[in-house]
Amino acid sequence: MSLSLFIARRIYQQGSDADKRISRPAVLIATAGVAIGLAVMIIAVSIIVGFKQEVRDKVVGFGGAIRVSNLDAVRSYDTRPVEVSDSLIRALEEYPGVVHVQRYSTKAGMIKTSETFQGMVLKGVGQEYDTAFFSRHLVEGEMPQFSDTITSNRVLISRLLADKLHLKVGDKIDTYYIQDNVRARRLTIVGIYQTNFAEYDNLFLLTDIHLVNRLNQWNADQASGLELQIADYARMEELTYEIGDGLWGFFDEYGQEYCARSVEQLNPSLFAWLDILDVNIWVILILMISVAGFTMISGLLILIIERTSMIGVLKSLGADNLTIRQLFLWFAVFLIGKGMLWGNVVGLAFYFVQRYTGLFGLDAENYYMDTVPVSFNFGLFLLLNICTLAIALLMLIGPSYIITHIRPADSMRYE
Repeated sequence: MSLSLFIARRIYQQGSDADKRISRPAVLIATAGVAIGLAVMIIAVSIIVGFKQEVRDKVVGFGGAIRVSNLDAVRSYDTRPVEVSDSLIRALEEYPGVVHVQRYSTKAGMIKTSETFQGMVLKGVGQEYDTAFFSRHLVEGEMPQFSDTITSNRVLISRLLADKLHLKVGDKIDTYYIQDNVRARRLTIVGIYQTNFAEYDNLFLLTDIHLVNRLNQWNADQASGLELQIADYARMEELTYEIGDGLWGFFDEYGQEYCARSVEQLNPSLFAWLDILDVNIWVILILMISVAGFTMISGLLILIIERTSMIGVLKSLGADNLTIRQLFLWFAVFLIGKGMLWGNVVGLAFYFVQRYTGLFGLDAENYYMDTVPVSFNFGLFLLLNICTLAIALLMLIGPSYIITHIRPADSMRYE
């Protein structure tokens, strides 16, 4: 054990002595500053990362991570069809990272009740459709059985639309669609879902693809497109361009050209807004690390002033400035470590309480969810701790140079 580390441990162990009336409050404040700063950083990062993941998962749940559709289709729910052959589906499933491919067709229309009316989009899906997302958010009734050969006239509707139109499970609703003429369909509500994502909850009704294709007057082998689920969201853009290159210049038997677009390309404003949240993270991190660093600087300076006599004795015994500076930096490591320990305890306690109890709620109309979302990423957690320790110590290197200006003859007479 080095001399500086040995003395630093002795000073730290004696930090609670009653005669240290000046350094004790300074040490407590410095430790509390580090603890509060790290706890706030852990909480802020877990909330913002959790919020971004929750919104992203809901958007992906409604339409897949990658969508293959007609190149001529504009960003509209009433799309032009493409052929969705079995060979195309198998070719897409063979791309590394693609875990599921499913068909969908959409038709814009209107729900009319005896009291009011509401615009909507009827989304039809086939029997291969992955219902995990909607099953997770199902609040009443049951999931319809989707088919691509028969029309069931059974639909899944959102809680938002059901409340707005005063509908419940088992009710029949009249829907109208305008193409060459007005077409009407009476549908039966068999389930109600609630994702709290108002932009989509206020729009989508889920039914079988056969019904939507008949409304669109499409053939059985046509659809609005294909939704692709992927294993790694981080590879989404790379995979989108890879699939897009593979489909480039490829036409179906109806003369329509395919294109591939990611969920971020389809919803640029939404994901641009989520990217802005990263700025909030950096602002919070900079502020909290600055608070922790400056409280540590204040504590170190007070400790150096109080230990001026000890510094003089050490210098008179032959200790050089570097050794004494290392002594106080080691002492700072002990204080920062203690503060980080408490900061981790508070931050992780908040995460687990919120994760398993949902103690803190949100206004679902404004935030797309009814509880504060949290996410734990061990890599980010470890990085926060390492950066807090490293930056706090770097900020203390400059103030520690004050030791070089203390002369033994003067310091030993210091009171």
